[in-house]
Amino acid sequence: MTARPSPALLHEQYNTRSRMRRMRWTTFVLVILAYALSFFHRMAPATIAADLQQAFAASGALLGGISATYFYIYTLMQIPTGVLVDTLGPRRILTLGGIIAGAGSLMFGLAESVTLLATGRLMVGLGVSVTFIAMLKLHAAWFHDRHFGTITGLSILLGNIGAVMAAAPLAWVLTTTSWRSVFEFIGILMLALGLLSWYWVRNTPAEAGLPSMRELDGHEAHPAHHGHWREGLVQILRNRATWPAFWLNFGLCGSYFAFAGLWAVPYLTAAYGLTRTEATIHTTLLLAGFALGALVIGTLSDRLGRRRPVILGFALLHLACWLPLLANLHLSQGMLLFLFFLMGLGASCFTLSWACVKEVNPHALSGMATSVANTGAFFGTGILQPLVGRSVDLSGSYTVGLWILFGFSAVGFIGALRIRETYCRYTASAA
Repeated sequence: MTARPSPALLHEQYNTRSRMRRMRWTTFVLVILAYALSFFHRMAPATIAADLQQAFAASGALLGGISATYFYIYTLMQIPTGVLVDTLGPRRILTLGGIIAGAGSLMFGLAESVTLLATGRLMVGLGVSVTFIAMLKLHAAWFHDRHFGTITGLSILLGNIGAVMAAAPLAWVLTTTSWRSVFEFIGILMLALGLLSWYWVRNTPAEAGLPSMRELDGHEAHPAHHGHWREGLVQILRNRATWPAFWLNFGLCGSYFAFAGLWAVPYLTAAYGLTRTEATIHTTLLLAGFALGALVIGTLSDRLGRRRPVILGFALLHLACWLPLLANLHLSQGMLLFLFFLMGLGASCFTLSWACVKEVNPHALSGMATSVANTGAFFGTGILQPLVGRSVDLSGSYTVGLWILFGFSAVGFIGALRIRETYCRYTASAA
């Protein structure tokens, strides 16, 4: 007969799991709040575009350039962020990132010149550039491997609350206060989150004196990376299975962020004669579709034990949603709202790219692996926002800009076709 565990041992096991849950969800809440604010900053320029053009006499190209500074620095920081989270841990960089982003938001709100406005936007991008990769690193440490897609989808769903708040709710707030006051308040909030991360976040369960998730299940912990970080980065970059996730994000994520984050509201007001408030309702549904899709696609993928078919199906849906806009169909308001919801739902497929790229590389290098894929997303957005603005300035319409966005979405779909199926586990080739 198997000996029953003693009451003392059972009590110890209960306390360990209870403490694990408390620290896991405390970490989760803090990083989600920071992530939501990064999404707010990402999408807010679409809502305040007219205010910025009026306050600073900015052209479409200049406005696109200022908005894109966020994405330029975000792009440049992705691989360094991956290195930092794999070496120093996410706790330190979350704290530093919150302080920098908070100061940048305050500068953006107080700016009296285009130079200070762009500098504030740049600082915000620099500060929040660490948030997402740090979040994925923490998820990999504090949650089971088999739940990674689901918890990442839930995180993106909750993070998109920030994006939704940057659409119709922000437009409503602007009827009672100025955009400057909003960004000053957000800046103070980000400073507070940075400081709280230092006191409450721990990089791994081991730092808190707890076993890893795999050890709780009776398995060996994932092996550590014993070489120099440069060797790990080279290993990831040389892995051909890494790059399809990069191109998926470059094309599809880039077009989604460029459209939802800046050009959707001006396009709807110009092409359909909508007011800013009416246009932001459409972008709110676009963002809501994306947020809901992120949770659905992550959960669906984990339960099916497949990544690739789920990505391809949703990517094809997103690509098809551009066609009525390119054809300049005169859709009813109800159909247009539904189309924007479906477009966001389809775009959510790129949220699985981080699981895919993580699973074709060693666990210990998950920060660097996900950062390479994430670089594609913001590189694409940084190119598209000013490029679409330039096409509008030259042509006086959004037709060329829509074709550019569609072309980038097609590049993303081609990347999706090259994704390697991992069956929701770390593959043998990455060992």
